[in-house]
Amino acid sequence: MPNSRPSEPTLLFTLRAVWTLLFGIGLLMVANGLQGSLLGIRAEAEGFAPASIGLIMSGFFVGLLAGSLWTPSAVRLVGHVRVFAAMSAIASVSILLHALFVDELSWWVIRCVTGFCYAGILVVAESWLNDRAPEETRGQILALYMAVSFGGVAASQMLLTLASSEEATLYMLVSILISLAVVPLLLRSTPLPDIESGTPISMKELVSASPLGVFGMFIAGLANGTVFGMGAVYARSAGFSVPDTALFMALLTIGAAVLQWPIGKLSDRFDRRIIMAIVAALAVAACLAATGISAIGSLYSIVLIILTGGVVLSIHTLSLAYTNSYLKPEQMVGASSSLVLILGAGSVIGPIVSGAAISFFGPPGFFIWLASCHASFVTFAIWRMRQRAALPSDEQALFVPTPFQGAELSTAYPEESVNPHD
Repeated sequence: MPNSRPSEPTLLFTLRAVWTLLFGIGLLMVANGLQGSLLGIRAEAEGFAPASIGLIMSGFFVGLLAGSLWTPSAVRLVGHVRVFAAMSAIASVSILLHALFVDELSWWVIRCVTGFCYAGILVVAESWLNDRAPEETRGQILALYMAVSFGGVAASQMLLTLASSEEATLYMLVSILISLAVVPLLLRSTPLPDIESGTPISMKELVSASPLGVFGMFIAGLANGTVFGMGAVYARSAGFSVPDTALFMALLTIGAAVLQWPIGKLSDRFDRRIIMAIVAALAVAACLAATGISAIGSLYSIVLIILTGGVVLSIHTLSLAYTNSYLKPEQMVGASSSLVLILGAGSVIGPIVSGAAISFFGPPGFFIWLASCHASFVTFAIWRMRQRAALPSDEQALFVPTPFQGAELSTAYPEESVNPHD
């Protein structure tokens, strides 16, 4: 009798092994997207200054950065399941504390704790996902992971209209979603993966190997932290209703999900630096045009917001792919912690500066800050193109779609990586 197991793993076969992971990650992203926007709306309703809100929102990324660096050693010490269960339990409780202690300092501390827990949850979930995805289908699984992550964040915004941000309902809903998300992951019998350490690479070596890629990761952190930390605050301060605020955040996320793939594929065919510079220039133009938006009431405003989200949030994955082109395969795992540090540093700074920009310029300061970030990248990219010859397109590391907090996974586990420079 022929063996029913395929000799070569298929996407359907792999999905059977990872669907619970993808389902759980999807719910976690719904919870994460909902609480970020919910807290922004509540903070604005409480009369917190935009600069103070920026500091509060930076707390999540402070915790995310610390947790990303701490989790691998914790996993080696006590194991995947204990880390995953502990971080999930604390994250489920921490969101409820926001409804009990409504002041800036308490919220900043709680956001740090939430970010720390989410880092632990995501690093473990991503290592599980990668371990269960055979090399033959890994690219497709990573694409699905990206779609689930973006989809979860976009869908979460629609839940903002279910209740007032001043009631406990939405905080309880976030807690329920986190608790439900981890149940299928903990009950499923899944082999525990190893978290590799790879060949160590210092920050200095990483910057020397790919200055543009490293700078791009920092700019991506600034953009990610600004959009997901302060997007809802901008919308409310600009006079958007809660439903329009939810739609605004959803459209930004949909734009990133829709445009990331075609942009990435273009970068595989041409000099990636040129594509990165063009995308950043489009981000500058889109952000400046978006400063004139006062409501989401026309097709023009909808298309503009989708385009803005798509170009502003695409630098992350392009920079990862570009950096990988100048690393040996065995260096990529070791480079992960440095790239997480760079991305995290940008994510911490982004909400703080954007909050100050909104305080100084009013609501348009949100887009003025994003435009300034990408203008600096365009300038640096043009300068770098004069310093180093382009890699042939067939020697570039292939683009792999990546969600917002996917630096750990996509760098540590390259699908197909080449190193043209010994």
